[in-house]
Amino acid sequence: MSDSEGAPEILPELSESATRLKRDKLTRVPYNHEGKHPGKRWAQLALDLMFELGNKAIFRRYEADPTPSAEGGVIYVATHINGLIDPMVITRVQNKRVISLGRHDLTTRPVIGWWARRFGTQPVLRRAEVEAGVVDADFARHINDRGMLTVASCLATGHSAVVMPEGKSHQDCKLHALRTGSSRSALASAAIADERGLPAPVIQTVGLHWRTHHWLRTDNYVEFGDPIEIPSIYSPEDRTRLVSGEWVEPNHDATRELRDRIFDTLSPMTPDAPDWETYRAWKLLAHIGANKAGPPLTTLAEEVQATRQVRENIGRDENNPMIEQAKEAAAILHKNDLYATALDSSNSLQGKSISEHLLGLLGLLLILSTLPITLPSSGIQWGLAKFMAEGSDEGLDSRTTYFMLAGMFSPIFFWPPAALLGTYLYAGISMQLVVLYTFILLMLAFYLAASIALSGYDLWSDSASASRRVKLSKSIEGERFHELIEKISFRLGALK
Repeated sequence: MSDSEGAPEILPELSESATRLKRDKLTRVPYNHEGKHPGKRWAQLALDLMFELGNKAIFRRYEADPTPSAEGGVIYVATHINGLIDPMVITRVQNKRVISLGRHDLTTRPVIGWWARRFGTQPVLRRAEVEAGVVDADFARHINDRGMLTVASCLATGHSAVVMPEGKSHQDCKLHALRTGSSRSALASAAIADERGLPAPVIQTVGLHWRTHHWLRTDNYVEFGDPIEIPSIYSPEDRTRLVSGEWVEPNHDATRELRDRIFDTLSPMTPDAPDWETYRAWKLLAHIGANKAGPPLTTLAEEVQATRQVRENIGRDENNPMIEQAKEAAAILHKNDLYATALDSSNSLQGKSISEHLLGLLGLLLILSTLPITLPSSGIQWGLAKFMAEGSDEGLDSRTTYFMLAGMFSPIFFWPPAALLGTYLYAGISMQLVVLYTFILLMLAFYLAASIALSGYDLWSDSASASRRVKLSKSIEGERFHELIEKISFRLGALK
């Protein structure tokens, strides 16, 4: 029995937004059962650009494996701990047009919903909404069947889908039990492709990795695992019904088998740790080991692979005293807002160099010097993002989601009005080319100022981290940390 079958299903706690059912809007969400994408192509192009800007705004460094090639459609599946960031980072690194499933309110909210509908997003009404009395079961089944058939039809014609098979966002470092929606859509898509003589779609597992997922300006790495082939298990009669636009449920046993295969393939690509404290300990052990053997881990992709080796080799040994020592040492770092990269090549807390002092001052200067431009162009939305992130009941993952949305929507909703106002103040109202040039130059200035300010923030953050390292190293807690690192380093050496 796989963990997907044996793990108890934990229904998500409904946020206030999830309890707002807009029945009429859900009924009017565009769909298509002939394989044509229900979204607007211009919306896909615009969203690609917006995702790129949002990605640059919230991540300092980002990496991705080469996207696996596929003749037919592709269903990307991943764990879901970082809100709307998760589908964004997958969508921006693949090269097919995306059809997506999302929580029902994603398609009915005032601003995000307008974009989601034009992007072709299909709403999902979860069992949690049904059991809470937000929606009746018949309407939920109608919306869900319609959406899954739309996704299956698009996949059969070569599009891609981004699906979070757990059916919810959560804050655990283990994969939760999977819902069957992604498996049912996958099996239906394979049957439709088979009936139409098209290349079969595949399921592509994705590992989403972060230095610390809820920190602004953290690092991101998108990992692609082995694809999972989707069998064609429908009868000829049922394939015909699917192609004609009627949803037909796949065989229950085949659905569960595919769901369990997804779980077993995807689970090792997640942290797959008992808790975040343990996972941070594994990361610390990976860095200590790399520093001892050389060279140190410089990229997040290297860290992920090294941490995975620690997990498989010694991480699951509950009787290993080194694990408890690493957990205590990692907890000290986390308490002081530091990361395993705070260790230098000799496995000591790095001091603060003169260059870090100077770069911190430079960062502050860059932030202050761009304020006259960034405040009128980006200040409102970033202030709103901070307010909404701190006051939201959506969970910890909403923090970066709101900042991502601020970065995405700035060039669309905020910069043009600010540029028009600046153009009017400078050139007045006329048909002269100077007006167009002024508008374009102001838009470029907004982008450059935001980029420079973010770079300044990074430099200032590095300097602040260095100050925290020095403060910790001189404290009693720092002495305990170095004592633990020495013990761990000795034990690691004895294992070789």
